Amino acid sequence: MSISNIRSFWVKLSALVVLFVGISCQQALAHAHLKDQSPAENTTVESAPQVITLSFSEHIELGFSKVKLIGPGKKEIKTGQLSLDPKTKMKLILPVEGKLAAGEYSVDWSVLSVDGQKTKGVYSFTVS
Repeated sequence: MSISNIRSFWVKLSALVVLFVGISCQQALAHAHLKDQSPAENTTVESAPQVITLSFSEHIELGFSKVKLIGPGKKEIKTGQLSLDPKTKMKLILPVEGKLAAGEYSVDWSVLSVDGQKTKGVYSFTVS
């Protein structure tokens, strides 16, 4: 085997190791992404929801997670205590206190996944 063949082999092996480490690190640093919500984003519901649920792709730290419901006129709506589904630890549950009037509502959320990564977002729905 010539020196150039040995050098080529090591260059290729090094590239594969770097690629593998890069992919492994991305998986380890995955953020908790919002996968599903109720009411669904950009929908119109006939009856006002009594509960807002947000399902994530990773386990969530409840103590460092927040969800606000903002109604017409950018007024924050009174809600109950935020909780975490004990079975999955990936679904936040926010009780809505009182009846929501017709109009557009925004759900403003921020979460901390168990791996320490923060994620936040906003979505809207309408009550007819």
